[in-house]
Amino acid sequence: MTSTILVADDDRAIRLVLSQALSQLGHDVRAASDAATLWNWIERGEGDVVITDVVMPDENGLDLIPRIKTQRPDLPIIVMSAQNTLLTAIRATERGAFEYLPKPFDLRALIGAVERALSQAGQPAPETGTAEGEVLPLIGRSPAMQEIYRVLARLVNTDMTTLIHGESGTGKELVARVLHDFGRRKEMPFIAINMAAIPRDLIESELFGHEKGAFTGAVSRGSGRFEQASGGTLFLDEIGDMPLEAQTRLLRVLQTGEFTPVGGRQTIKADVRIIAATHRDLRQMIKQGSFREDLFYRLNVVPLKLPPLRERLEDIADLARHFLHQTEQEGMPAKHLDTNAIAELKRHDWPGNVRELENLMRRIAVLYSETLIDARIITSALADQDLGVTAVSLPEPNRPAELLAPGEETLGQSVERHLRAYFLAHEGRLPAAGLYDRVLQEVERPLISLSLDATRGNQIKAADLLGLNRNTLRKKLRELDIQPSRGK
Repeated sequence: MTSTILVADDDRAIRLVLSQALSQLGHDVRAASDAATLWNWIERGEGDVVITDVVMPDENGLDLIPRIKTQRPDLPIIVMSAQNTLLTAIRATERGAFEYLPKPFDLRALIGAVERALSQAGQPAPETGTAEGEVLPLIGRSPAMQEIYRVLARLVNTDMTTLIHGESGTGKELVARVLHDFGRRKEMPFIAINMAAIPRDLIESELFGHEKGAFTGAVSRGSGRFEQASGGTLFLDEIGDMPLEAQTRLLRVLQTGEFTPVGGRQTIKADVRIIAATHRDLRQMIKQGSFREDLFYRLNVVPLKLPPLRERLEDIADLARHFLHQTEQEGMPAKHLDTNAIAELKRHDWPGNVRELENLMRRIAVLYSETLIDARIITSALADQDLGVTAVSLPEPNRPAELLAPGEETLGQSVERHLRAYFLAHEGRLPAAGLYDRVLQEVERPLISLSLDATRGNQIKAADLLGLNRNTLRKKLRELDIQPSRGK
């Protein structure tokens, strides 16, 4: 049976391409350059599927959707737009669009959307609210981000459990907040908990709360994050760091929708949406026995993989300008990037992803007086940043053996080798008392000296690199007789 496809787009080339492609598949295609003609066809009951642009000469395509859904609620609407931001995708979905596709679109993807729309014709779209006047929550127009927008637009008004994968700094918590802030639970709490930041023996109490006397120090009843997030969203960051015993309790909550505080007997209803995130390979952890397979499938209902910044280089300019604009709103002078600066930013590998880019832009806003940021400033700022990270090759005791160069030792292996040589040289006799402090000094001295070298003698930066209080570092310099000038 022939289906009629209504197309509205002010771009003649797009109308031609769609008309030819859909006609070859046996569909009857009617194409118009404005919203008024499309509306006349719809009022007369014509069309089985609508394909519409957003920006047209006489009306915004998004504003047309509610009128179409009122007139013909079963008519599927596919929205295309060159305004390819997250808000466009969300608003199209919220107003009842069957599918949203950014321009330039993949013709195969559009044809697939038409076929799905025809197969599901007659099923009314769910009624949803709108999100007018919202600030832009995510930045990026790259194809990788467009796919993220499409998935988020479909997820915001559901309670489906979502597992966000991504390297550190890709914005996993920001995406979780988008799912909450644009969803139907947005008026309720958003509670985030980082599994890696909580002592293992306190995780269950943090999540589920505890009764008075449940353990030493529990002098009163304490509510957990599940209770605090009631009616809203609970974001479980770094879920791969959750101990197995806590995984078992979380699995039961996901299965039954109820939990019991530590030391309690009465169950509590868990009315929360669960969003989890990790930078770890959970499937590999399952093979190693450190993550429950059944919990993985409960969490991984909707997997969402965030791309690293190196895979979305076309977004760097927009992101960098956004971060500079933020510093301007915070009282810093306005700054602008020239084309060479943007090219230099794109050449960087960005191991810290978007978080690293934000840090760089904020540092430039504070430390450089120039209004126009050029490639020289970017190179200088990146070099200053790398001094504390990669300019000096400090030992990495936890680095896996397969990542070491041939013959390279870890710090622990090196210390053990020297200690074995020491005992061998003394023929097994016990050394003089105080060996621990002496070995510690032998490690501390080069570590502090290298840190001062890396920061050009800047004690504040060196203390930050070492994770020490500045006064503690000064005390160490005196005790070890290290002259700060050696680091310059």
